[in-house]
Amino acid sequence: MGLLDRMRKEWFMLGIVLVIAAAKLEPSVGVKAGPLKPEITVTYIAVSAIFFNSGLSLKTEELTSALMHIKLHLFVQIFTLAFFPTAIWLFLQLLSITPINEWLIKGLQTVGCMPPPVSSAVILTKAVGGNEAAAIFNSAFGSFLGIIITPLLLLLFIVRRYIKDWLERKKPPFGAISSSVLLMIIYTTFCDTFSNPNIDLDKFSLVIIVFIIFSVQLSFMLLTFIFSTRNNSGFTPADTVAIIFCSTHKSLTLGIPMLKIVFAGHAHLSLISVPLLIYHPAQILLGSVLVPTIKSWMVSRQKGVKLTRPTV
Repeated sequence: MGLLDRMRKEWFMLGIVLVIAAAKLEPSVGVKAGPLKPEITVTYIAVSAIFFNSGLSLKTEELTSALMHIKLHLFVQIFTLAFFPTAIWLFLQLLSITPINEWLIKGLQTVGCMPPPVSSAVILTKAVGGNEAAAIFNSAFGSFLGIIITPLLLLLFIVRRYIKDWLERKKPPFGAISSSVLLMIIYTTFCDTFSNPNIDLDKFSLVIIVFIIFSVQLSFMLLTFIFSTRNNSGFTPADTVAIIFCSTHKSLTLGIPMLKIVFAGHAHLSLISVPLLIYHPAQILLGSVLVPTIKSWMVSRQKGVKLTRPTV
């Protein structure tokens, strides 16, 4: 793959770097009351657009196809929305006595509370050859649970029934639209950061946070693997693949707008957002690196199951 093709494929990651650099060079453009008017364009228009887009892109027929695998769904949702945030909270009690920036620590807690993404976990599960239907269900259902308090999403499910045919004919680029709007939110968030002289992010804290994020992801992937491969678990190797990715991935697309709403006007919003901004590329990078290993395990395990079946 050439450099240009790689850049096209990773345009969103490059976009994050560029908008943060642009915010650093000229933060006055995206600050409150600045030319972009983020208090209106971001708080109301951009955030609503992302939730609207997410609601339209959720395919309800794909959710129903995997609905009956109750045990798998319970495992993923309890791990993602109960065990994950609780474990992170306990771990952060230890970190609170270290010199790590306190707002980055709070940001790590927000990462733990995020729902799973609808895209990356499904893509990686598909790349390995795992249970894609289960991944689709749990990613989408987890995202739904994460924003169930938002009345707009409920409305979107109703609206989607009437425009379903049009959507399937036109096939709008939902991912690209959400990512583009998200870049605007990230840009204005960091404009506020770089224009605030009281905010100082030390390199030590940043390096430690990156290390912690990769360690947490690896540890939780291993934990879900161990739990889902026990003899009495009842999960197939394909199920395990879906569980590993869906239980440990967190949504940037829904997470950033949520933080923008919950911490609206907070002086340290950008610092709180940093761990989530790191977690997103980290989960894709780590998942991509592990795809060959996990695929090799799954194929060998499936062959083993076939060999042990009694012949009639």
